[in-house]
Parts: sequence; structure tokens; C-alpha cells
Amino acid sequence: MEFSVFADRASEIEAASADTEITAQVRAILADTGEDLPTIVRFLQGRVFPAHDSTTLDIGPALCYEAIARAAGQNVTSDDIERRLADRGEIGAVAASYDFGGQRGLGAFTGGDSDELTVADADADLRELAATEGSGSQDTKGDLLFGLFNRASPDEAKYLARLVLGEMRIGVGEGTVRDAIAAAFDVSVEAVERALQVTNDYGLVAEVARENGESGLADLYLEIGRPVQAMLAQAGTVTGALEDWEQAAVEVKYDGARVQVHYDGEQVWLFSRNMEDVTDPLPEVVEFVESNLDVPAILDGEVVAVDDAGDPLPFQEVLKRFRRKHDVAKAREDVTVRLQAFDCLHVAGEDLLDAPLVDRRERLETLLESGVSDWWLADDAEAVADIEADALEAGHEGIMLKDPDSTYSPGRRGKHWRKRKPDVETLDLVVTGAEWGEGRRAELLGTFEVSARTDTGYATVGNVATGITDAQLETLTDRLEPQIRSEDGTAVDLDPTVVFEVGYEELQTSSTYESGYALRFPRFLGVREDKDPDGADSLERVERLAETQ
Repeated sequence: MEFSVFADRASEIEAASADTEITAQVRAILADTGEDLPTIVRFLQGRVFPAHDSTTLDIGPALCYEAIARAAGQNVTSDDIERRLADRGEIGAVAASYDFGGQRGLGAFTGGDSDELTVADADADLRELAATEGSGSQDTKGDLLFGLFNRASPDEAKYLARLVLGEMRIGVGEGTVRDAIAAAFDVSVEAVERALQVTNDYGLVAEVARENGESGLADLYLEIGRPVQAMLAQAGTVTGALEDWEQAAVEVKYDGARVQVHYDGEQVWLFSRNMEDVTDPLPEVVEFVESNLDVPAILDGEVVAVDDAGDPLPFQEVLKRFRRKHDVAKAREDVTVRLQAFDCLHVAGEDLLDAPLVDRRERLETLLESGVSDWWLADDAEAVADIEADALEAGHEGIMLKDPDSTYSPGRRGKHWRKRKPDVETLDLVVTGAEWGEGRRAELLGTFEVSARTDTGYATVGNVATGITDAQLETLTDRLEPQIRSEDGTAVDLDPTVVFEVGYEELQTSSTYESGYALRFPRFLGVREDKDPDGADSLERVERLAETQ
């Protein structure tokens, strides 16, 4: 397929207003596509590689802007691109505003005799770009990008630029592609859904659905070395879980990082929750798997940082290992990690996604004599409370509640797995101040002022000092001390950079704080690493919660 045709179809999809119309448009392009089908499916989602593949183009905006400027002509600079971006709002519109092709005919960049850009050309060049590394790699990447833009019309450049920067945004989500595949190739949505769960590859599933129908989709299975999305949990209560299931599987909720373990009998792969390959930074987990597994398997679990006594350390310590690319041996000396497996997805050629949780746990416990997370079956709320108290006392986050009969649904955040929600509400609040501690905590920040977001800044709603371990105080102090704006005695004013998840029993009206509200029994639950201050809860939400509590 010519890339111009893809760009035209993408434009039609982007112009569609209703979900049903978008699905129909995607179905039509899939049905009309030949050998480029897997690539088209990925491109529509803004991907060059399948969802399970952690390979990235590793192209920053600056390199993309430079390539666009080069292709646009000698009088265009990267600064021009940035100015036009500020005016037009998105890179596709900027790229489409230039008349490329003034330097066509430079054979080094055309990839063939014809200058007509095809989908296959774009895919091949972007894959070559992703594989480029080492000395001079940025220059080579820039040349490849220049070559692509130089062959593109304005309409093609619009979607090429978006694809390069991962900003396709034409309204095509995963559900849209799933439904479009089913409609285009006359297979059931359920068959497509299952195939996507086990492969995590929309391009592959589309191709199999077209070539082999539902029987072909049914023949797709989990593959060791190809990660799938993790099953997720929603918030819930003990009472709700026992009412729904009568009996709950109770597991320790570790303050660690999710990891999916793949072992083919010889080689180990470790994947993060985002399906990034994290094998190299975690050699002791690899060694543990090699020593303790004697059959091929895919396991789900957490990697937990521990101290010399084996007690758990905060999540931030785990991140030090996950993000380490160099000096792994030194990092291993500084932070020890252990695997705590809690589920088994595949063993010895048999997929277990459809097996009940109790059966999957039984298989897991036959595979590993150690490194398996603790769990209990309970039908009494008091028994669950005792388990939770023990977990908290041991330094863990709390507990998970799971339906013993539930299957494993990759990528789903369903009702069958529930994060124990305390019998308090929570708010995500910005840390705007703190106080130095006393006694043995004199060199640590010990009380934290938390605030809700407003249109003009932040409004304080309370101070949090409970629920924080000494180790967490040390980590928080290291993180927040550079953000100190000013000090007055033991009180410090902080730049608003960190968001706390804070539990509380009740919101009370109060003249003490500028917000007009105060948190009753506030408790630190953790740092929201996934949120910046702009994503914290607003004063308006605090007011709504106070009105409805």
C-alpha cells in the first residue's frame, strides 16, 4: 500500500465523530489491505512494533524537528518548527504545513528506484532506525528520518510525524481494532479477544483471522519470551469481596514492582508491568529462576527489595534496580531484590489462563519450593483483618483479595481481583511544606503539609505524619530536601513537586487551613509516582467529597 493511501484513510478515520463510524472505517481499511495488513494495524494504533515488543524508535522531539526542518528546505530551522508547533498545537499539523520533496532524488535516502513512499518502506526504515545504535547513531537516525520526510507529501508527513513521535491520536483504540478485525474477517469478537490476550499482537491476530478464521485464532497460544499484559485489580473492600464470592483468596500486597517471568528451560526473560525487558538489571532473579524451575513456565509476581534481615524496603529501592543499565553488580550490592511469585500462566506447554485461581496456585506451588507469595483462603472478615494486620506489621503494603474461581484475564482490571480499600477515603494531594522531626528523627522531615490544587495554586487541607516508616522518611527527605524554598525554625516551605496518596476518615470544615477544610485522621499511603501536581485532586473535589460524605 502506498503511504499516501494510508494517510488518506487515516484522515477519514480522524474525521469520523462516532465510535461506530470509526470502527467501520477501520474495518474497511483492514478488509482492503493486502500483505501490509499487520503493519497497517500497528500504524493505526500509532505503533511500529507489536504491543509485546519493548523496542523503541528512541527518537526525541528535537531529532524529529531537525529532520522536518531539513526536508522543508534550507531556510527552515528546528526553531521554526518549534514556533510553528506552539501555534498549531501538534506535530502532524506542523509537518503538513511544509512542502517537502525539494531534494528528492537523493538515492541514498530513497530505498529504491521509485520515490513513491509505501507503507512497507516506512516500516522498513523505521525498523532500521530503531536498530541503529553506537557511535554516530543519532546522525544516522537523522538521515533516515530526513529521507522519509523528503519523500513525503504534506498529508503523508502529517501522519509520519505523528507515528515517529508516538502521537497518532486518530481515535483508534484497542477495542476499536478488536471489533474491526472481527467485522472485517467474519470472526467472533470473543475469538479475537482471546487471541489478543495470548499474543498481545494485533497485527498477527488480524493476519491469522483473515487467513485462517476462528480455527486459526483458536490455535494461538501463549509463547515463552513474548509477554502479555498483566491482569489488574480494582479497589474493593473485604465485605464486598466476601458478599460476592463467599470465600476470598487473600494475598500479601507487596510494595514492589510487577514482573512477568518467562523460562523456556534454558533462558530466562523478565518483563515489567509495561512489558519492558528488565532481565539484565535483575541477575539474582534470573539465577533464582534457573535454579528453581525445571520446566518451561510463565509466572506472574512481584520483585521486592529487602534489607539484610530480609525485611521489605520501599518501592523506590526497587526502582533503583529496574532503571539500572550500567554497574548492575554494584547496584546489586546496594539493593537486594527477591521474587515473590503469585500466579502461573503457563507450564510445560499448557496454558492456564482459563484455569481457576486455586488451580493455578497449586501448579505454582508444585513448581517452586520458595519464592512464592503467602496466601490464605478466608470466609470471615475478622480473619482477613488479622491477615492484613500481620502483613502491615511485616512492612508490606497490605493485602489483595481475589476470587478463588477467577480466570486470568490479561490487561483487564476486573472485579475478580481487588486491592483492599481501607474503610477510609483517599485523596491525591501535593506536598507543599514539611517540618523537621525531633529526637532521633531530627535530621529527617517528619510531618508533611498536603494541599489540594486550585486555579491559582494550592490550598492546604492538613498535615500528615502517620503511616510513614523510618526508611520511607529517609527516602522522602532525600527527595524533598532539594525542593526546600525557605525555612522558619523547624518548618520548611517546599516547591510543589511530589503527590502523596493520603487516607482519611472524614473531612471537617476548619478555619485553620486556607482551604476551609481539614483531614480527620490523615494517613500516608504512598507516593503517587504516576502523577505530577497538575494531576492531583482539586479543592473542588475536596468540597464535593465534604458535601456528600
